Amino acid sequence: MKYYSRHCVKPGDLNPAQRLFGGQLLAWIDEEAAIFAGCQMGTPMLVTKIMSEIDFISPACCGDVVEFGFEVVGIGQTSLTVHCEVRNKQTQQLIVHVEQIVFVALDANGKPTPHAKAGMTLKQAHSATQREREVRERRLAS
Repeated sequence: MKYYSRHCVKPGDLNPAQRLFGGQLLAWIDEEAAIFAGCQMGTPMLVTKIMSEIDFISPACCGDVVEFGFEVVGIGQTSLTVHCEVRNKQTQQLIVHVEQIVFVALDANGKPTPHAKAGMTLKQAHSATQREREVRERRLAS
Protein backbone atom coordinates (compact mmCIF):
# COMPACT_ATOMS: atom_id res chain seq x y z
CA MET A 1 0.00 0.00 0.00
CA LYS A 2 1.33 3.44 -0.93
CA TYR A 3 0.53 6.40 1.28
CA TYR A 4 -0.25 9.54 -0.69
CA SER A 5 -1.22 12.41 1.59
CA ARG A 6 -1.39 13.58 5.18
CA HIS A 7 -3.55 15.68 7.49
CA CYS A 8 -2.72 17.10 10.88
CA VAL A 9 -5.49 16.57 13.45
CA LYS A 10 -6.43 19.98 14.90
CA PRO A 11 -8.72 21.00 17.79
CA GLY A 12 -11.62 21.70 15.40
CA ASP A 13 -11.44 18.10 14.11
CA LEU A 14 -12.17 16.54 17.53
CA ASN A 15 -15.33 15.06 19.00
CA PRO A 16 -16.40 15.56 22.67
CA ALA A 17 -14.16 12.60 23.66
CA GLN A 18 -11.18 14.59 22.31
CA ARG A 19 -10.59 12.10 19.49
CA LEU A 20 -10.70 12.71 15.74
CA PHE A 21 -14.39 12.97 14.78
CA GLY A 22 -15.30 10.03 12.54
CA GLY A 23 -17.30 12.25 10.18
CA GLN A 24 -14.28 14.49 9.64
CA LEU A 25 -12.10 11.49 8.87
CA LEU A 26 -14.69 10.15 6.41
CA ALA A 27 -14.79 13.52 4.62
CA TRP A 28 -11.00 13.47 4.32
CA ILE A 29 -11.08 9.87 3.05
CA ASP A 30 -13.73 10.67 0.44
CA GLU A 31 -11.79 13.70 -0.82
CA GLU A 32 -8.38 12.01 -0.87
CA ALA A 33 -9.73 8.80 -2.42
CA ALA A 34 -11.55 10.80 -5.12
CA ILE A 35 -8.32 12.62 -6.00
CA PHE A 36 -6.47 9.29 -6.17
CA ALA A 37 -9.23 7.66 -8.26
CA GLY A 38 -9.46 10.67 -10.58
CA CYS A 39 -5.73 10.45 -11.26
CA GLN A 40 -6.06 6.74 -12.01
CA MET A 41 -9.17 7.20 -14.17
CA GLY A 42 -7.77 10.19 -16.05
CA THR A 43 -10.66 12.49 -15.13
CA PRO A 44 -11.75 14.72 -12.26
CA MET A 45 -15.37 14.13 -13.32
CA LEU A 46 -16.34 11.32 -10.94
CA VAL A 47 -18.62 10.57 -8.04
CA THR A 48 -18.47 8.28 -5.04
CA LYS A 49 -20.92 5.42 -5.63
CA ILE A 50 -20.28 3.06 -2.69
CA MET A 51 -18.22 3.08 0.46
CA SER A 52 -18.12 -0.36 2.06
CA GLU A 53 -18.02 -1.05 5.77
CA ILE A 54 -15.74 1.35 7.61
CA ASP A 55 -13.72 -0.21 10.41
CA PHE A 56 -12.47 2.30 12.98
CA ILE A 57 -9.56 0.48 14.63
CA SER A 58 -7.81 3.06 16.81
CA PRO A 59 -8.28 6.75 17.64
CA ALA A 60 -6.35 9.77 16.44
CA CYS A 61 -5.81 12.70 18.78
CA CYS A 62 -5.02 16.39 18.46
CA GLY A 63 -1.56 16.86 16.99
CA ASP A 64 -1.43 13.45 15.33
CA VAL A 65 -0.55 13.34 11.64
CA VAL A 66 -2.68 10.84 9.76
CA GLU A 67 -1.72 9.51 6.34
CA PHE A 68 -3.91 8.01 3.64
CA GLY A 69 -3.02 4.88 1.71
CA PHE A 70 -4.82 3.77 -1.43
CA GLU A 71 -4.62 0.97 -3.95
CA VAL A 72 -6.79 0.02 -6.91
CA VAL A 73 -8.58 -3.28 -6.27
CA GLY A 74 -11.09 -3.33 -9.12
CA ILE A 75 -11.60 -1.83 -12.56
CA GLY A 76 -14.91 -1.57 -14.37
CA GLN A 77 -15.85 0.11 -17.66
CA THR A 78 -17.06 3.26 -15.90
CA SER A 79 -15.92 2.55 -12.35
CA LEU A 80 -12.82 2.10 -10.25
CA THR A 81 -12.71 0.40 -6.85
CA VAL A 82 -10.16 1.59 -4.30
CA HIS A 83 -9.01 0.10 -0.97
CA CYS A 84 -8.11 2.64 1.74
CA GLU A 85 -6.18 2.57 4.98
CA VAL A 86 -5.49 5.52 7.25
CA ARG A 87 -2.68 5.27 9.77
CA ASN A 88 -0.89 7.40 12.33
CA LYS A 89 2.24 8.75 10.61
CA GLN A 90 4.37 8.69 13.76
CA THR A 91 3.36 5.31 15.21
CA GLN A 92 2.28 3.56 11.96
CA GLN A 93 -0.80 2.34 13.90
CA LEU A 94 -3.82 1.68 11.70
CA ILE A 95 -6.69 4.09 12.43
CA VAL A 96 -9.31 3.06 9.88
CA HIS A 97 -9.73 0.45 7.16
CA VAL A 98 -12.17 0.79 4.24
CA GLU A 99 -12.22 -2.32 2.09
CA GLN A 100 -13.84 -0.74 -0.98
CA ILE A 101 -14.71 2.70 -2.26
CA VAL A 102 -16.29 2.68 -5.72
CA PHE A 103 -16.03 5.73 -7.98
CA VAL A 104 -17.86 6.25 -11.27
CA ALA A 105 -16.57 8.46 -14.10
CA LEU A 106 -19.12 10.89 -15.55
CA ASP A 107 -19.43 12.58 -18.93
CA ALA A 108 -20.44 16.23 -19.44
CA ASN A 109 -24.11 15.26 -19.03
CA GLY A 110 -23.53 13.52 -15.71
CA LYS A 111 -23.88 10.02 -17.18
CA PRO A 112 -21.44 7.16 -16.50
CA THR A 113 -18.68 7.03 -19.10
CA PRO A 114 -15.61 4.85 -19.74
CA HIS A 115 -12.37 6.03 -18.15
CA ALA A 116 -8.63 5.79 -18.94
CA LYS A 117 -8.17 2.35 -17.33
CA ALA A 118 -11.46 0.80 -18.50
CA GLY A 119 -10.91 -2.72 -19.82
CA MET A 120 -7.52 -3.16 -18.14
CA THR A 121 -6.64 -5.87 -15.67
CA LEU A 122 -5.21 -4.79 -12.32
CA LYS A 123 -1.75 -5.83 -13.52
CA GLN A 124 -2.08 -3.82 -16.73
CA ALA A 125 -3.34 -0.78 -14.80
CA HIS A 126 -0.43 -1.01 -12.37
CA SER A 127 2.05 -1.20 -15.28
CA ALA A 128 0.40 1.77 -17.01
CA THR A 129 0.58 3.82 -13.81
CA GLN A 130 4.25 2.89 -13.39
CA ARG A 131 5.01 3.95 -16.98
CA GLU A 132 3.17 7.26 -16.46
CA ARG A 133 5.22 7.89 -13.30
CA GLU A 134 8.50 7.14 -15.11
CA VAL A 135 7.61 9.52 -17.96
CA ARG A 136 6.83 12.31 -15.48
CA GLU A 137 10.11 11.69 -13.63
CA ARG A 138 12.10 11.82 -16.88
CA ARG A 139 10.42 15.11 -17.84
CA LEU A 140 11.26 16.61 -14.44
CA ALA A 141 14.87 15.42 -14.64
CA SER A 142 15.47 17.07 -18.03
